[in-house]
Amino acid sequence: MPEMHDFMDVRNEIMEDDDAAIVARCRQGDTEAFAFLVRRHQKKMLNVVYRMIGNYDEACDIVQEGFLSTYRAIGKFRGDAQFSTWLCGIMMNHARTHLQQRALHLRRTALSLDDPVKSKDGGLSAETSSQEASVVEKIEKHQLAAKVQECIGQLDGEQREVIVLRDIQGFSYDDIGATLKIPPGTVRSRLFRARQELKERLLQAVGDLI
Repeated sequence: MPEMHDFMDVRNEIMEDDDAAIVARCRQGDTEAFAFLVRRHQKKMLNVVYRMIGNYDEACDIVQEGFLSTYRAIGKFRGDAQFSTWLCGIMMNHARTHLQQRALHLRRTALSLDDPVKSKDGGLSAETSSQEASVVEKIEKHQLAAKVQECIGQLDGEQREVIVLRDIQGFSYDDIGATLKIPPGTVRSRLFRARQELKERLLQAVGDLI
């Protein structure tokens, strides 16, 4: 009886074959085919970019720009790598540029990352103990997720990239190497250091919630 991973491998191969056929249509000027590629990959690309920069609205803009760049450059895609790998490389480049521009803007305007965040005042309503527990639990989960994203954002660019691609998106070492244009061995060593650094930051950050 075939193993489950065999079915997954076949499914992934079919999807990549579908991409290849659709990309061929895109290169012939089929805009509907490109729209299909956008629908297929936009959720994953948005997650990648969001994890890189930590801001959802900015991530949406970057992904949109990334797909525009992809559309303009699709004639240069030769199929040496999977389309999803090539696409992810374009998105990562846009994310890097955005982070560089953000850092430059912060330096020029002398903004502090420690400035307090303004929030809207809201009224309180009576709740049962079970409702209160549910609200507290949601807040704690939100705070923990925010801490994790904050710690990822504190990693240097190279470490953040491999953590996002491997541990969050599940890319293979070969695909990460192709995306970042580095050998798989470099991916492994960089990932090891990134995991160690993230672990230390998480231990410090989670302590603030205990």
